[in-house]
Amino acid sequence: MGLRLREIALDSPDPDASARFWSAALGYREVERDDEGVVLEGASGTPTLLLLRTTDVKRDKTPIHLDLSPVHGSSRDEEVARLEALGARRVDIGQGEVSWVVLADPAGLEFCVLSTPHPPEPEPFDP
Repeated sequence: MGLRLREIALDSPDPDASARFWSAALGYREVERDDEGVVLEGASGTPTLLLLRTTDVKRDKTPIHLDLSPVHGSSRDEEVARLEALGARRVDIGQGEVSWVVLADPAGLEFCVLSTPHPPEPEPFDP
């Protein structure tokens, strides 16, 4: 028994801008599009991103956001610079002095870039 994260649905006032940003940021590809939004997929085993069109205006803090870790070999600051070049901007949500950086994608969806790198994938087991 157990659960596996299959997809993440994110409301966006501009799914097209969000899709362009997240595709470039995560290396995901667009697999479906309609009037309601855009579907992005990554490598096998990664969750699908559903970028759903909304007209609701954000009132306060986003109730859910993504925390991203640099891949082993890159740093938080390198990834933040890369994401800013893709259109992300730094945002202040009252976080103060912390080890992560809070950013928003071009449509305003907030996310964090952590300072702890994701460890490299282990070598496949070969008996």
